[in-house]
Amino acid sequence: MSAAAGPLAGLLVLDFSTLLPGPLATLILAEAGAEVVKVERPGTGDEMRGYQPPWGADSANFALLNRGKRSVALDLKDPAQRARLDPLIERADILVEQFRPGVMERLGLGPGQVMARNPRLIWCSITGYGQSGPKRDAAGHDLNYIGDAGLLSLGFGDAARPVVPPALIADIAGGAYPAVMNILMALHARQATGSGQRLDIAMTDNLFPFLYWAMGQGFATGRWPGNGDGLVTGGTPRYRLYPTADGRVLAAAPIEDRFWAVFCDIIGLEPQWRDDARDPAGTAARVAALVAARDADAWRAAIAGRDCCCSIVATVEEAMNDPHFAARGLFGHRLANAEGQQMPALPVPLAPALRGPPGIRPAPALGADNAAVLAP
Repeated sequence: MSAAAGPLAGLLVLDFSTLLPGPLATLILAEAGAEVVKVERPGTGDEMRGYQPPWGADSANFALLNRGKRSVALDLKDPAQRARLDPLIERADILVEQFRPGVMERLGLGPGQVMARNPRLIWCSITGYGQSGPKRDAAGHDLNYIGDAGLLSLGFGDAARPVVPPALIADIAGGAYPAVMNILMALHARQATGSGQRLDIAMTDNLFPFLYWAMGQGFATGRWPGNGDGLVTGGTPRYRLYPTADGRVLAAAPIEDRFWAVFCDIIGLEPQWRDDARDPAGTAARVAALVAARDADAWRAAIAGRDCCCSIVATVEEAMNDPHFAARGLFGHRLANAEGQQMPALPVPLAPALRGPPGIRPAPALGADNAAVLAP
């Protein structure tokens, strides 16, 4: 199945978003066969084009997030230029925007204004705090959203040296993924009703599913979890990161008793420490000492083929070269630029049958498709 013949083939997506949440959402739609037209400001375009590191004319980040899309450059504040979008708006199936609430209305492109002309349109807004509520106009980034939702409080490390999470959780799991999920459900509803919908995707709202266990504990017991004291945030010896002798890290997650017993045998934990309910801190300290006595290769060999839910934390480079992911075809799709360079395309959460066979596709140059897709 080629990308053009994917399950979303024939759908037109107008993408007014920038940076990460919206562009990742529309990348997923593009990889499933939709035609995505990226609407950018003249001159600079999407801010992500200028990020580091550069890869050809634009950044590697931009190329990874915008593979297979088309680009038009328009000054949306100019009524004449904005009018060139009219034919696209009238036949579009999906519109994705990421401005603060009210910006699209001021441009004459608000949902009420546009959906009056195209009532079948699925209009998707992605913002930090949503289209309503006291925080709707507040500026923020991922760190603010996960902080406001309480998620960050559960595991930020030593308060004297707090750790910033290594992933943009709100942007991806709170923004891009829910946007795609809701767009697909709205498209399904449109088949029955013939009408589009306005979708209000608030990244902070969508973080609360990550707090299911913390909510359960707090509401059921009145004792709310704190920094690093929960079952899956380091509050037990059975779910921790243990440094090895050579500066690598063992990810140990033998929560269940059957896995814990195997793990204890592998590391040689003495009987007095195996009942971790008696003295959790003491058990954790002894486990840490035993793990720290050997290097990562020794532990990798010791845990190989053993059911203990343990692994050596991989570097990004190691993960990219892992034979398992190669066997899965995860990096089979390719990204190209105008200079002839190639790299693996960004994997997206689509089943292979829905994404189509591997192929080489570029991200668009700024305004490359003005003549082809815009009215004169």
